Amino acid sequence: MPRVKKPAASSSPPENEPNAHCFGSHLSIAGGMRHALVEALRLRCRTVQVFVKNQRQWRATPFKPEDLERWHALLETAGFGPPVAHATYLINLASPDPALFAKSVAAFTEELRRCETLRIPYLVVHPGAAVGAPVEQAVRRVAKALNRIFDANPDLTVMPLLETTAGQGSTLGSTFEQLGEILHAVEQPGRVGVCIDTCHVFAAGYDIRDSEQYQAMIRLADRELGLERIRCWHLNDSKGELGSRLDRHEHIGKGRIGSAGFRNVIADTRFRGLPMILETPKGEDSRGREWDRLNLARLRSIATRAARQ
Repeated sequence: MPRVKKPAASSSPPENEPNAHCFGSHLSIAGGMRHALVEALRLRCRTVQVFVKNQRQWRATPFKPEDLERWHALLETAGFGPPVAHATYLINLASPDPALFAKSVAAFTEELRRCETLRIPYLVVHPGAAVGAPVEQAVRRVAKALNRIFDANPDLTVMPLLETTAGQGSTLGSTFEQLGEILHAVEQPGRVGVCIDTCHVFAAGYDIRDSEQYQAMIRLADRELGLERIRCWHLNDSKGELGSRLDRHEHIGKGRIGSAGFRNVIADTRFRGLPMILETPKGEDSRGREWDRLNLARLRSIATRAARQ
């Protein structure tokens, strides 16, 4: 689709973040894809994360031409991007059920293609769940799914990002060693990246509040994955304790991680410029203040303090 000339901006431009931090939030596409970008610009975000279809359904409805046109125009806003997408939670690339595995591969392929249409370079996906099968087999199934998708779509440029998980139940991806096992089994590993979620790694047992333990986690990620594979962060505080394996997100600075953990991430110049996405609870507080705006303000404050140190 040809690029559309950007119309006069109707929203505020992205905020000039300290040290070029690319903060954003996961925002709703209800009523059309463009609404997420309109809201992101209103919040003065520099990036956004979206679902590219109704995340409660397997079926994907075609994009409306006028919605795509507006999306692409807003995407040209100076200082904005790159945007990120998140795969629907129905997908399980590790499923031992042949029918669900095939359905998941087809659905994930469709979402990658939709990202291509939207010019979204990254699609975050949970590695999946073993659902009673041996973990080793589940790891191989995820790699098999990615290999099948890449073989069938050699020109696809969108990069799947395997997300770190909290380790609930039989979910894969709670350790960097396990993510590394998946990547080592992918025949075209350069086409796959990783998204680190702060709540998830904390709940999985990585204490990012402590600067030395944070650095130890990053060294482990470098050894098992390579830091160049880390393309996105999800910045969420945690309702659960360290190592609780509880996947419950909390507002920035209001959970068990606290400001120190986010300071360690934000101050790390190796990840400067990468999308850093909020997936914190939405809505308003008891005084009518927007949580997205509050959480973004907290991240910006932490970034400003880190820059002064």
